[in-house]
Amino acid sequence: MNSTTDNTRLAGKNVLITGAAQGMGAAVAKTYAAQGASVCLGDVNTDGAAEVAKEIRDAGGTATHVKLDVTSEEDAAAAVAHVVKEFGSINVLLNNAGINKPLFFLDVTRDNWQRIMDVNAWGTLNCMQAAARQMKEQGKQDFPYKIINVGSILSREAFVDVTVYTASKHAVLGMIKAGAKSLIEHNITVNGYGPGVVRTELWEQLDKDLVEMGMFKKQGESMDSIAENMILMKRYSYPEDIVGTAAFLASPDSDYMTGQLLMIDGGMVIQ
Repeated sequence: MNSTTDNTRLAGKNVLITGAAQGMGAAVAKTYAAQGASVCLGDVNTDGAAEVAKEIRDAGGTATHVKLDVTSEEDAAAAVAHVVKEFGSINVLLNNAGINKPLFFLDVTRDNWQRIMDVNAWGTLNCMQAAARQMKEQGKQDFPYKIINVGSILSREAFVDVTVYTASKHAVLGMIKAGAKSLIEHNITVNGYGPGVVRTELWEQLDKDLVEMGMFKKQGESMDSIAENMILMKRYSYPEDIVGTAAFLASPDSDYMTGQLLMIDGGMVIQ
């Protein structure tokens, strides 16, 4: 199927986006809405999600928001139900929510492991299950339902200061593969994209943490150093660099894809 003009490319797509109150999630939500999708912004930060949803509506788009702690089975089921109530059905899930707290390998604690894995790994699976159950109940449609998981360069690489985040994003890649095989019988595809260094609130906090750990001398140095030494394009990215691939994966252009993780990292990981 060929995509239509940009403002109708995602027409008919009813989308739940997790972690959508800021950063990449908010940017993707705005792009989806601008291309015709009806979007629900799920986040524990309900005020932030409500503000982004209002911005979308003020720009002429269709948006709502819902409280969503991705680690809660009740919240995930309620968020999916909210999308169905507001838009009539759900046919796209974007698992964007994620957290990080860097520690060196020998400094990782059980609490650090549990907190990151709960959100990034279990939270992803939890929301996949909630959405897939509803998609299965809705029955097959002419085009595939879509689950899109946000991975990372650390779905395919590993760095010494982010052991647990690396493990969690490897898990996301595993769920893309396992989900693709498990859900295709219900006409559900599962794909994802893997950003590299993206200047968002998450990375701003990570940058501060890396300075505290002694990895870098001053704030901002981490992004500049990685850009210079590890990214072929010699610059870090912004959410605006990510939204095109996110829209492609939600659009009819990717209907014949499943089980894939597309890297958007400026050339940090060569596959």
